[in-house]
Amino acid sequence: MGYPTNYRYTKEHEWIDQKGDIATIGITDYAQQELGDVVFVELPAVGTKLVAGKTFSSVESVKAVSEIYAPANGEVVESNAALQNKPETINSDAHSGGWLVKIKLANPEELNDLMDARAYESYIEEKKKEASA
Repeated sequence: MGYPTNYRYTKEHEWIDQKGDIATIGITDYAQQELGDVVFVELPAVGTKLVAGKTFSSVESVKAVSEIYAPANGEVVESNAALQNKPETINSDAHSGGWLVKIKLANPEELNDLMDARAYESYIEEKKKEASA
């Protein structure tokens, strides 16, 4: 899987795609593979303030419930309502149609602290090596 090079990534396996002061957030393909079949997604309401590093959502799969952490500070301007009826979209299209929320960034510069695609792919490879050791 090639990870979109214009996205930034967290060690908790969230991605963020910035377009001006609005950013779209989702979980990575690696995360959805680890979760297995997604059956439910809890999304925050429009107007919710997100704090970088704090949970803002959860994704439930047949294996477990996973907390989703905000990769940046901001305010929710849109939630992906389509996931309420089709949460499995996260499995089939994690980096596009399976997005969770769009936020108005409080400070777009803070995204510079996140990993780019190459760094994230290296991070995943290290995780896989640790898991198989």
